Amino acid sequence: MRRVLRREISGTIGLLTDEHDFRAMRHYRSFPFDDYATYLAGVEDLLQARASQGMHTMLVLFDPEEYADFCAATGLDPDGPASRTRFTAEMAFTSAAIAYDGEPLAELVPVLVDEAVCTATWEYASALLARLGSCAACGQDVGQEAFARARDVLAQILDTADPGHRHLVCSVSATPETLVSVLHADTDADGATHLDDTEALEFTTVLAAGLAAPPGALVMRTRSPGAPDRVYGWRLRAGALEPLTASEVFDAYCTDHDSGDPIPPEPDVDYCAPPDLGPDGPTPGHHH
Repeated sequence: MRRVLRREISGTIGLLTDEHDFRAMRHYRSFPFDDYATYLAGVEDLLQARASQGMHTMLVLFDPEEYADFCAATGLDPDGPASRTRFTAEMAFTSAAIAYDGEPLAELVPVLVDEAVCTATWEYASALLARLGSCAACGQDVGQEAFARARDVLAQILDTADPGHRHLVCSVSATPETLVSVLHADTDADGATHLDDTEALEFTTVLAAGLAAPPGALVMRTRSPGAPDRVYGWRLRAGALEPLTASEVFDAYCTDHDSGDPIPPEPDVDYCAPPDLGPDGPTPGHHH
């Protein structure tokens, strides 16, 4: 009966994704591992054993700093397995989690890190928009207006792009660090656009933050069969999209940002100005 019940129970493992975090956990006497490679091998063995028994397992990123804060806030002793288990269970509900389906752990670690970064980016951008509050002059929620505008702007950009694969990057200067979000969109034979809903939500939220609290930038790279890639973009300024010139795009992609030295342009890439978004294209939003 116990074996049958174990197959009915899902589990979550909090994974230390790098040696720096592993060393931080070694400060606790109850932490049972001395070597990071041995730790990873043990986690992988456990994942495989659970999978062989038909058990479902989720992975979440275990952050030692967040763990210490969690223990301080809840009054738990951080130097105990029960506290680590409770923190991991909490992370399963509040942070990014991925399911184990038999992949090598080396392939899952970067995916888990990317998911965690995307979740943190979306949460920070959402908090930034929420902090903007309501406009003192008109009473409108500034963050909600920026999000609605960002959604329309994204739709217009995708509608005017060449068919094929589109790779968009939005970056917004924020404190303590720059927010960066990536969106992939593809068109099918009928011209319909397909994208991941979660990725699109995060991208739209970051774009909204850039429109409401610039500066920022949005860059698009399109790839169509039988044609060179096209790269173009906009500045996010004063609640509007300001097109970058072809030379500005070229300089941005063909200059080493550390040394300032020129970098040879990629072959079969056209660094160009963005297409006209039409008479209904983005215009400066309401100044609050």
